[in-house]
Amino acid sequence: MAEKKVSVHLNIVMNFVLTISNIIFPLITFPYVSRVLLPEGTGKVAFVMSIVSYFTMIGMLGIPTYGIRACAKVRDDKDQLSKTVQEIILINTIAMSLSLVAYLIAIAVVPQMAQDKTLFMINIATLIFNLIGCEWLYKALEQYSYITIRSIALKLLSLILMFLMVHQKGDYVIYGAITILASVGSNFFNFINLRRFLNFKWYKQMNLRQHIKPIFSFFMMTIATTVYTNMDAVMLGFMKDATTVGYYNASVKIKGILVSLVTSMGSVLLPRLSYFIKKQRYDDFKVLTTRSLQFIGFIAIPLWIYFTLFAKEGIYFLSGPEYSGSILPMQLIMPTLFFIGLSNLLGIQILVPMERENEVLKSVVLGAVIDLIINAICIPHYGAAGAALGTLIAEFFVTAYQIYVLRDFLKQIIAQVKFYKNVIATLLAGLAALAVYFGFLGGLSNFLILAVTAAVFGLVYVLVSFILKDDFVIYLFNYYLRKKKELM
Repeated sequence: MAEKKVSVHLNIVMNFVLTISNIIFPLITFPYVSRVLLPEGTGKVAFVMSIVSYFTMIGMLGIPTYGIRACAKVRDDKDQLSKTVQEIILINTIAMSLSLVAYLIAIAVVPQMAQDKTLFMINIATLIFNLIGCEWLYKALEQYSYITIRSIALKLLSLILMFLMVHQKGDYVIYGAITILASVGSNFFNFINLRRFLNFKWYKQMNLRQHIKPIFSFFMMTIATTVYTNMDAVMLGFMKDATTVGYYNASVKIKGILVSLVTSMGSVLLPRLSYFIKKQRYDDFKVLTTRSLQFIGFIAIPLWIYFTLFAKEGIYFLSGPEYSGSILPMQLIMPTLFFIGLSNLLGIQILVPMERENEVLKSVVLGAVIDLIINAICIPHYGAAGAALGTLIAEFFVTAYQIYVLRDFLKQIIAQVKFYKNVIATLLAGLAALAVYFGFLGGLSNFLILAVTAAVFGLVYVLVSFILKDDFVIYLFNYYLRKKKELM
């Protein structure tokens, strides 16, 4: 058991390194790309990627989440694991083949897709690499060291290609191709590496039927999630123009970076929590979910407030003054950091291991319906800001429904979670950052304003959290002291 505990900490550390790389990569590339391609160019790529996400969703069904749970349960039996993976891949191949055919037909008959045919054709690679990558298997086996090293290597290669090949507004197709390489190119190595973990033989007595129902449940959940996470850009593209999509994409890009931080701890816990449920280790299950909830409060609340206060500087630094239309959408969408963090914990880390994914499906369908209605009303009048408002309200209702469903479970752990300490520390940190901003930073560059205010905000936040004895800060401090003692 000691070995498993170390493994959890190692996985969290490696996933944190991966998260940091996911933050650094767009921080380096997006300021450059957004200034070269301008809102129209980045908007075209965002529109295409949003369309492709729907075909990827169809081809992958609900396998990216179901595969983690199914493989985590049998990971101690190599033969059973190999058979399970083979069954899931067969289902995945059939679905992705049908999706690929539909994708090619859509390119030929939909005028908006035909206009950027080259970029859409390049994105066929996205569909294929998602199929062969089996990312769900590596997560089920908690191979986060491998996932991190492989991902960082591809990002470095993509970074070099970005600066070598994207130089003018018309290079948005090249940018789209490099984005594909950075996001799913590493799946090629996943495919080659499969023989390390599986028996490569054909299992005649396959049982596909056992997977169909749960995969379908996860698929429906994925449909609803994809609707309200990608429909914004799609509806903006059809109802407005590429420039408006570009404005919205800039705000969503920053939100995406921050969300990866908020969900970094939880993303490694699904296989372990599924394993605990399988082994009926319910106390361990509660400890991990409580710690994750404390982490969300500790990191999501300050990020939400800081990037609301300094949205203009963040947008101008990452994208340039041409993206002033992104400031209000970014401010509207920032509260979703907290809501997404909670729904990721409640839905993916608690309900899914409990095999209550139908409740997650209901919450996400509710969010999708609300998002579609608000988008239809607000986008024609308010553009990118209307889409951001729709996402905010949708995420709120998703989280509220999941809290209601898990109210009995949450009563058992909520006493150990004190969000009010995070709020107090955040408010004092925000006041300190604003005082420094108005008192000393007039006329400085956006980068320096962000650097100084973030340093002040972060220092005050941590100090106040420590004074208030925030549970997560104390946990980190004690963990550091324990590790230091072990090394002495």
